[in-house]
Amino acid sequence: MKQQDFARQLRNEATIPERALWDRISNRRLDGCRFRRQVSLGDYIVDFVCHERRLIIEVDGAFHQQQQEKDASRTAWLESQGYRVLRYWNGEVLENMEGVIEGA
Repeated sequence: MKQQDFARQLRNEATIPERALWDRISNRRLDGCRFRRQVSLGDYIVDFVCHERRLIIEVDGAFHQQQQEKDASRTAWLESQGYRVLRYWNGEVLENMEGVIEGA
């Protein structure tokens, strides 16, 4: 499966926390910035990206606890491309949406 097709699949199968965050940041609702979701950057697909602010927001589930080293490498590469990467756990998004939005 091509990376673009996989990104489309991820958009269609978004988790509840991803959908909740998307509802808050889509349509320029966060400081007028345009976010896109499940976007391919290099070898990676990021959850949410605002190119104009060079900001990536990742929403992580339990799966990511088992791949922290891989996530650290991914974050390092994205930062080397000039992006700031913010990571939030699913629970943070659902329980503290205002804090997540303020952090962005």
